[in-house]
Amino acid sequence: MRIFALPEPVRIQRRPVLALAVAFLTLGAQHTAAPAAHATHAAPLATANVGAQPARGNVVIEWNRTLLDIVRSPHAQPPTVHPTRNFAIMSAAVYDAVNAISRAHPLYGPDLTAPQDASRPAAAAEAAHDTLTVLYPAHKADLDRRLSTDLAGIPDGRAKQEGVKVGAQAARAIITLRAHDGADATPPPYVTTGKPGDYRPTPPAFKAPEFTQWGKVTPFLLRTGHQFRPPAPPALAGAAYAGAMNEVKAVGAARSATRTAEQTTLAKLWGGPAQNYWYDIAQQVALARHSDLDQSADMFALLNLTVADATIGIYDAKYTYRFWRPITAIRLAAGNPQVKRDPAWTPLVATPPDPSYPGMHSDISTAAATVLAGFYGDRNDFTLTSPATAGGPRPYTKPYTSLSATATEAGLSRIWGGVHTRLDHKSGNALGTAIARYALGQSKLAPAVPSAPTGKTPDDSASPAGATVAVRDSKFGKILVDGQGRTLYLFEADKGTSPTCYGACAKAWPPLTATGKPQAGGGASPALLGTTTRTDHTVQVTYNGHPLYYFVSDVKPGDITGQGLNSFGAKWYVLDPQGNKVEKG
Repeated sequence: MRIFALPEPVRIQRRPVLALAVAFLTLGAQHTAAPAAHATHAAPLATANVGAQPARGNVVIEWNRTLLDIVRSPHAQPPTVHPTRNFAIMSAAVYDAVNAISRAHPLYGPDLTAPQDASRPAAAAEAAHDTLTVLYPAHKADLDRRLSTDLAGIPDGRAKQEGVKVGAQAARAIITLRAHDGADATPPPYVTTGKPGDYRPTPPAFKAPEFTQWGKVTPFLLRTGHQFRPPAPPALAGAAYAGAMNEVKAVGAARSATRTAEQTTLAKLWGGPAQNYWYDIAQQVALARHSDLDQSADMFALLNLTVADATIGIYDAKYTYRFWRPITAIRLAAGNPQVKRDPAWTPLVATPPDPSYPGMHSDISTAAATVLAGFYGDRNDFTLTSPATAGGPRPYTKPYTSLSATATEAGLSRIWGGVHTRLDHKSGNALGTAIARYALGQSKLAPAVPSAPTGKTPDDSASPAGATVAVRDSKFGKILVDGQGRTLYLFEADKGTSPTCYGACAKAWPPLTATGKPQAGGGASPALLGTTTRTDHTVQVTYNGHPLYYFVSDVKPGDITGQGLNSFGAKWYVLDPQGNKVEKG
């Protein structure tokens, strides 16, 4: 096992194209060969309040902390939009704004240009501000004051103006890129079958399951939300299930006789949203390691995009397997005679309103720790502090020295709290590890292009040898689709048969390509079919002289979410059987 180690003094060198594959970390290991962290310990940082430690002029950390303050404030976060998405959007915009100036890495989104003497702090602050004012308009006044303070500390002049300009451009580009990613879909209602093992709402509140749609949201780096979906949980009748359920029954009960005092404290310490702890940890470690603005932009972009994808992946798996929570399994005890029924059993901490398998704390913690170790090594000093409550016990502060051990503790804390089993913990750990390793192994930070826009697991080839174009009925009348019924589009910016959509544009609007002669399906005219060669030497299918594209947010046949969008400089339209654009809608 090889751990990415930082040279002393502890400064991250700008990596060529995010070459972090050497950073793979096996979480749960008891010891690593990573060097000790910088000797300066970060000051304690309460999980309920991240304002305790100054960012010392690093606007990337400042704005990450600003967003964390927002999501922790009551009613700020839309209840059907997971906050990890907004951290990823902000960080991607900041990353692009900084790298448009430094040109150290290819951009995540559309190409941007800026003078290399433009102010990177101004660019980062403007990009963060502009994304957050779109995502949290009710907080605009506070965000405007934060931006004004940041910009007041930067000398006036052309460098500042150019930085502000490219920051605004980066924010607009990422907001546009994510405008139709499925996050605004209405969560479908969850209906339990009532069968043993099937999730049902849990006491005491019996809340409706949350984020039932989130597994279908377009990922930031993964091809699909189920790219690394773990295998199904063991059968209810088996020994593995019985052993895991009996463990949580004993150790996770509100009045457990086997849980230690420390385990009780840690179960309560880790009782909040998993990602918020890791945003805190990342801020502390970046400050302790003296990461500058450029390095912080790199780290937070990869961290926040990975955590966002880990969240999409966990909800895909949760609502695929629909596995019941320990409180239901123990109170009913159906399906396995080795699990004895206890209708009064209650967990130590409140059960979240979603299925049990896999475990979210294990997934997100493992993913975050793996990415952070890729930048800083596993050994780092930081602290977590339980939030203070009126009339409650004194806050508990615990120091940590290992990212991997902390991630393991986060996952196990949910067993001690009685809301997850060890089966959930192991599957969540595996999912988070796979997603983080995939993210670290990418040659550059960029949205992945699904080989199959349907959301099915892609095969090795991007398109069949003979791509098919057919006609299908839709709300816009008869339109062109591919052989699986997936909607096809034209791009008004294309010049005749010459495609102009490349780079980030082609990430959002993948071209319909073929390695053989395209075929006309039902309703399509063979005489209108053709091909054109792209600059990357792939062959794109044309119809009536228009290069054809998919839209990445169309996740299944029949979806038409790209119609009429103004994206990457021009509008996109579906086509009728004669190959003309359909402007309705």
